[in-house]
Amino acid sequence: MRGKLLPPEVNRILYVRNLPFKVTSEELYKIFGKYGPIRQIRLGDTKTTLGTAFVVFDDIYDAFDAVRGMSGFNVGGRYVVVLYFQQARVKKMEQGDMEGKKRKIEEMKKEVEGAE
Repeated sequence: MRGKLLPPEVNRILYVRNLPFKVTSEELYKIFGKYGPIRQIRLGDTKTTLGTAFVVFDDIYDAFDAVRGMSGFNVGGRYVVVLYFQQARVKKMEQGDMEGKKRKIEEMKKEVEGAE
């Protein structure tokens, strides 16, 4: 596959979902490392990001192979979802999350004002 034109969404950075909460970065290095050298792995460590990780490969073709090989792979009894990282999608999710927080603050302000 090396040297061939890849689809535009292919990226060296992978977003992995549905991981067991207790998975370690060492385990992920071992699992994903069979596809090629990994530059970095970041595990989600907050309430909303547990069970997720970012895996950064040195080579885009290794990332491509990992997505093809790891999507639906069973890790600790859970079938993982492996996607290419897309900054626009993350910004959209963050923006939506921020809008939800703003609405919640406004609702709380109204409740406090109504109680006075």
